[in-house]
Amino acid sequence: MGARLALVLAGALAAGACEDRSHRDIGDEINILTRRNDALVPPATARLAAYGRKAIPQIETALHTAAVTGRLHLLDALAKIGDAEAAPILRHVAVYDVAPEVRDAAEAIIAAWATDPRQPGRAQADAALAAIAGKRAAGEGPLLWGDAGAPGVPSTVGAPEPVGAALEKGGR
Repeated sequence: MGARLALVLAGALAAGACEDRSHRDIGDEINILTRRNDALVPPATARLAAYGRKAIPQIETALHTAAVTGRLHLLDALAKIGDAEAAPILRHVAVYDVAPEVRDAAEAIIAAWATDPRQPGRAQADAALAAIAGKRAAGEGPLLWGDAGAPGVPSTVGAPEPVGAALEKGGR
């Protein structure tokens, strides 16, 4: 009985030693893309793109809180990954992101995928472009707050600045 218990315990320890570290490593690369705007960004983008589809959920999450520069870096990573699974994310960003340059970048990636004959997700990219056009025609778009928002509507007083906002203010 003691030998069996030791064998089970050894197996459990061995399984823990082989844990997948990719989630943490993807997060490290995303932190570089969202907090920096220097020479570390291109290699971090390449390393993140190497994870492929596995990185897309964490990139999507980071897009919600990153500052404009960080969101642009994350979109570049999605473009390099080139997986059709990112098309709905890009579609959402192209319609609803508050920064026009981010919306334009997301739409440009989708348009490039739609016209690239080597892109396996051309159908998803075409559908995303059609959805973007439909949503814009229906008047959908980003919610703008404060001075950029609807007249007479209060701003989000006390809302925190997005992570990495220092990039737009000349920070690291």
